[in-house]
Amino acid sequence: MRELSAQIEVDVPFHDVDAMNIVWHGHYLKYLELARCALLRCFDYDYPSMRASGYLWPVVDYRLKYVRPVRYAQRLQVRATLREWENRLAIDYLVRDAGSGEKLTSARSIQVAVDIATGELQFVSPPVLLEKLERAWSA
Repeated sequence: MRELSAQIEVDVPFHDVDAMNIVWHGHYLKYLELARCALLRCFDYDYPSMRASGYLWPVVDYRLKYVRPVRYAQRLQVRATLREWENRLAIDYLVRDAGSGEKLTSARSIQVAVDIATGELQFVSPPVLLEKLERAWSA
């Protein structure tokens, strides 16, 4: 099966921790978004390219599994892997401690294509996405 992945590293900033000195759950989405943008850039379809192609890709579902707490100044590796693309973008995420490799969080996001001109949901991925993926895989 074809696969595309991107990995980033994040140092947890102080302003992301809560009163329990762990990362507040909502901030994980920010780390995942950074990894998703890195993945989209791998096949030249980051958000400006999406808009230029005539489609928006809103997130319609997010699932997170918090395995271990993340703390201030912890260095994280965040990997985003494209799993589905024919009818939607399904991206799996894995957050690990950069030093030990310990699994901290896993997640999945689902995005669907919406035609900018009409506002209509697309039930299959637009050809521009498939073309960009094909170019990335053949490179």
